[in-house]
Amino acid sequence: MKHNVGGVDKIIRIIVGVALIGAAVAGMAPWWVGVIGVVPLGTALLGFCPAYTLLGVSTCPTDKQ
Repeated sequence: MKHNVGGVDKIIRIIVGVALIGAAVAGMAPWWVGVIGVVPLGTALLGFCPAYTLLGVSTCPTDKQ
């Protein structure tokens, strides 16, 4: 599993994930919105997005060797 989620992308995913989960916990959104919030949070923490793999996208900086 090669990392394909870069730094700024990770930060945005964490913010969105926490916001969705927080909204569901606070009762401002249905419970399923919190479940959806787990997806961006999980992909940020793992550094891997399956959708990026299918689309051939990577926001990780390339390694210079």
